[in-house]
Amino acid sequence: MMAECGIVDRKKTAKLLEALGKIDGKIDLSKTDCEDVHMYVEEMVTGLAGSEIGGDLHIAKSRNDQVATAIRMRLRQYLLELLSTFTSFQETLLDVASNHVNTIVPGYTHTQPAQPITFAHHLLSYSGAFGRDIERLMDTYGRVNLSPMGAGALAATSFPISRERVAELLGFSGVIENSIDAVGSRDFLLEVQSCLTLAALNVSRLAEDLILWSSVAFGIIELPDEFASTSSMMPQKKNPEVLEIVRARIGDVIGNFVATATTMKSLPSGYNLDLQELTPKLWETIECISSSLFMLTALLPLLKVTSIKSDLLDFSTSTELANMLVRKHKIPFRSAHRIVGTLVQKLVEQKRSLSDTTPELLESVSKLVVEHPVKVTEEEVQSSVSPLQVVKAHNVRGGPSPEEVARALAARRQIVASWKKKLSEESDRLQKSRVMLQSLEEQYLSSNHG
Repeated sequence: MMAECGIVDRKKTAKLLEALGKIDGKIDLSKTDCEDVHMYVEEMVTGLAGSEIGGDLHIAKSRNDQVATAIRMRLRQYLLELLSTFTSFQETLLDVASNHVNTIVPGYTHTQPAQPITFAHHLLSYSGAFGRDIERLMDTYGRVNLSPMGAGALAATSFPISRERVAELLGFSGVIENSIDAVGSRDFLLEVQSCLTLAALNVSRLAEDLILWSSVAFGIIELPDEFASTSSMMPQKKNPEVLEIVRARIGDVIGNFVATATTMKSLPSGYNLDLQELTPKLWETIECISSSLFMLTALLPLLKVTSIKSDLLDFSTSTELANMLVRKHKIPFRSAHRIVGTLVQKLVEQKRSLSDTTPELLESVSKLVVEHPVKVTEEEVQSSVSPLQVVKAHNVRGGPSPEEVARALAARRQIVASWKKKLSEESDRLQKSRVMLQSLEEQYLSSNHG
């Protein structure tokens, strides 16, 4: 850019590029007394090309805009890699769900069995939540991939540079226009951490569900041996240690977000060295989310759904029994609710389950609630208390019926395919910018040698 704008002549540009090429990948700050990597690079270039040439390396540049640019370049690459990890995890969720479209499990509210669902339906709830995480990160990526270069220390430069050309050569989609904003803002770091904190909460919730559901008290799933361990003292134990570590590390993600926001909330305008403390927290957060997703992606296909204990599904179809009274017998829902509630109370007192309901029993109970007793058929009762039949009946959009779940699975796979296409296109675009930059370097170097 400096050569194209006539700020540095072509011959000097070639010598600078040649010197930079010789030191690429050979930086060792432990062997220098330089203040930082930027001054070290300038010192090495000067040593290779001479002070007349190396002394011009820093024209129209500041460490402030260089640092901000380097962070954004590294971050955008990390985001693309993390988004790829997210989409792979989504594919695993959908693959596992497709194997359990007809697997009945209890759905919970307040950690109490509430209504029957399928394991596929439960996994799809996480597919939706993690899908929003992916979309937030993709949206954030566009604000990360903007170039601060040319902003200088805070007031840009009097040299006739082209900030747009630098952005193009470095693969950015545009520039951060205001020079103070370009070097002094780190809201893009906080925005990424915000997105990842929301994702971390979903990771933690999934880990918690798997931990609870694999416990003896719940007994819904069995964790693979590779992701569990026994007790050093109690030989019967199977501890969900990997999931516990995943759940625990989410606290680091939340802590990093709070620490970053706390640092930023009291900074004055412009660049402040406090900002350098933020970047390591971001890298740690990305690593934590990435490794957690990697673990969950490996674990989920090895899960086993166990034979559900009958008591977990007992009474879980009570709502459908009330719905049947509304649909078939035109009982107001609140009255139907009271009838079934009274029925459940009687059955519990007799240590019986909802499947023990008979038309005669329901009729006798209804006399306690409504003026006219409700006469139902055996078929109506059985279709309302069978978990499988009840799940099949919940065939509205987003419901747990196998038919609806199959539709949702197909729709989610199309969404994942669109994400993968976008990520591939962006990776290709960045690669083209690298090839373009490399080609220009080679042209300058070859003309110099010629």
